Amino acid sequence: MNSFTIALRSIKQRMLSSTLTMISMALGVTLVVGVLAIFGIVQQSFNANAMLGYNMVMGAKGGKLQLVLNSVYYLSEPIENIPYEYFLEFKPQDIREQEYSGSYSYKAVKHQQVARTTLLTSTFGVQSPLAAVAALASDTALQSQTDTLYPWKRSGKFAAFTDFAIPLCLGDYVGPYRVVGTTPDMFHLLRHGSTAEKTYEMQGKGRNIEQFSEDHGYFEAVIGSTVARDRNLSVGDTINPSHGSAEGDQHATKFTVVGILKPTGTPNDRAVFINMEGFYRMSDHAKPLENEDQFGTDQQADKIMDAHYVLPVEKREVTALLVRMDPLYSVGIENQVNEGNVAQAVFPIIEIRRLLDFFVSPVKTLLVVLTVLICFVSGVSILVSIYNSMNERRSEIAVLRALGASRRVVYFIVLMESMILSLMGGILGFISGHGLIAVCSGIIESHTGVQVGFFDLAPPMPLPIPILEAISSEFLIIPGLILLAILVGIIPASSAYKTDVSKSLGK
Repeated sequence: MNSFTIALRSIKQRMLSSTLTMISMALGVTLVVGVLAIFGIVQQSFNANAMLGYNMVMGAKGGKLQLVLNSVYYLSEPIENIPYEYFLEFKPQDIREQEYSGSYSYKAVKHQQVARTTLLTSTFGVQSPLAAVAALASDTALQSQTDTLYPWKRSGKFAAFTDFAIPLCLGDYVGPYRVVGTTPDMFHLLRHGSTAEKTYEMQGKGRNIEQFSEDHGYFEAVIGSTVARDRNLSVGDTINPSHGSAEGDQHATKFTVVGILKPTGTPNDRAVFINMEGFYRMSDHAKPLENEDQFGTDQQADKIMDAHYVLPVEKREVTALLVRMDPLYSVGIENQVNEGNVAQAVFPIIEIRRLLDFFVSPVKTLLVVLTVLICFVSGVSILVSIYNSMNERRSEIAVLRALGASRRVVYFIVLMESMILSLMGGILGFISGHGLIAVCSGIIESHTGVQVGFFDLAPPMPLPIPILEAISSEFLIIPGLILLAILVGIIPASSAYKTDVSKSLGK
């Protein structure tokens, strides 16, 4: 019979006390696993989701963290909106002119040009060179006021430094889930995953939203996997967003689900994405303008507006912009934007790391310390359990010695018993810890947007040891348990080592 078998039999003989000791250890390990996994996964997810292919978020003046939580994680309420013109400052001239073709200012200028041409023609005649010269002189005078009268005649201020800018319009809900008005670029350009290299894919025969489709017009929606599961939605179903909050009045406008995202582990799993033009068509989504007549909105000018655009530029607003730009110029552009009175630019990864460093990490550290203390107390219970049993086991130890077992063997048997109790409690704690994670997964997702499951392991700890960079921090508990078992087992093992055979057998 080997040492392990003898130690295991001894544990079975004291089943009640051994079970209570293992449960005590399991409780401590459960809490350690829960804290490491939940906080670690949430922290890792927040860091990863702050870098989904863009490096800057732009929105209204206010709290920087609130802007990031609202536009990136859909956890906070919108601060305010910013004019659509800020979005166009990231666009080249051709796109700006296309966008501005549906603006009041564009129509007004076109109307002025028509009126001038008519006047000059009636004065000088259609074929007169003087008419052409006069028209050119008039246009040259107007061109000197480019920013006011011809904002589309130039590229945006930041266009040369920008890879893309994706607008977001927020404020509506489908049940508890946020509605995001955006463009098809949302899933064409953004990426996800730990390295932001994975493309967004649709389930089954689903597809991305289109700016305008023959089947559904402006009213198409793509929904996240969590939304589809919880709301029991499929491709072809329709949804009615609620205005302002989950309990708000439903819009009369219906959007047809044309795609369901495959699970991504990002906040986009918990959102509903609709055409931005469709978003603008819903009631109370247009920016009210004072003195609207100043934009020259007479019937003749209105005919010039491109039918593609639902609202003129002046009535459009966006909640936020997701921007990817050249890192060499990003700090300078951030400063330039923040110097203004309307908008602000932030780096989401910086704000999230500040949040984690100042709030989450200290709480995590405190909880880890408390749970380690619980494990230590559990280790002490192992010490007490084994040590108290020594008086009952002196005869057993004496018999082992009489049968040829050395003092070292007896010493090792007691240490083995301590390690078995510790490791069995640890295994039970691992299982119950991940069970706790699974039970709390719904609460965690509802408050953070992060999905955790039974089989999710805690990420590695940032330790300056290369071999530990790819190992879950949970696995560090195993050598910790073994070390704890050895430390608490030394005293009873030493007592067994010193057992006097003759006195014990004499009793």
